[in-house]
Amino acid sequence: MIGLAVAFLAAAAPNAVVVRPVLNLYSKPSEDAAVVSQAIYGSNVAVLERHEGWARVRMADDYRGWTVLAALRAGPRYAAAEPAATVCSLFANIYREPDVTARAPMLTVPFETRLEFAGEAGAPARWHQVRLADGRPGWVQAGDVTVHSAPLSTTEMLALSRRFLGLPYTWGGTSSFGYDCSGFVQMLERRRGVMMPRDAQPQAGWNGLEPVNRADLEPGDLLYFGASPQRITHTGMFLGDGQFISATTYQTPAVRIDRLDDPHWSRLLVAMRRVK
Repeated sequence: MIGLAVAFLAAAAPNAVVVRPVLNLYSKPSEDAAVVSQAIYGSNVAVLERHEGWARVRMADDYRGWTVLAALRAGPRYAAAEPAATVCSLFANIYREPDVTARAPMLTVPFETRLEFAGEAGAPARWHQVRLADGRPGWVQAGDVTVHSAPLSTTEMLALSRRFLGLPYTWGGTSSFGYDCSGFVQMLERRRGVMMPRDAQPQAGWNGLEPVNRADLEPGDLLYFGASPQRITHTGMFLGDGQFISATTYQTPAVRIDRLDDPHWSRLLVAMRRVK
């Protein structure tokens, strides 16, 4: 009964909306603490507790961390209804008016950001009018967003993964401003409708995945690296032909393609998984 009561209280936690392009979540209420994850603009988070200008929040994937209250707007859920404009470019500028030359962008938001429509009446071609999370109106170019996004096939997901090549590795990163390894893999799976845990070790043990042998690897399978299956520290996605893509600090800190037969990776490969 105690567990049910705790779950009910967490579910009833007040909603807040992220109003910064990318917001760090920390292990403790301090910017000197470790970054554990990030939330992108417009994300709805549950506020679990507050402490001296900080809030402990729960993300949609149940991940939790501390962030500054000033980066949140308390109130109803944002962009929760369809249709919404979802950023499909790596980044999207939002302007005060439908003109890229008149003024600097109001803000730049990352891939996957959801924006509320503010009405299409009289909107110029190539533009959508949106309502920002703080209530301000804005304009985004139609080519930067998609209105009706369907889950991707595995082939489409693999093609998408290559669009991020060269983006910087960022510890705790969950956006196109910079991903870490598990944040990158989690995003790719999310684009095909699979909601998996945030970190590499819980991902490898998640019941939505099943083990696969190295000889049976197929494009889209997930790879986990570390000192042992109980000490996983990295993950990536198999592309086929002995190659995989990941956000890594190895050699160059970026999203890059490597080979499984590289001795560095071959000795660290400890688990292979496939979505059930």
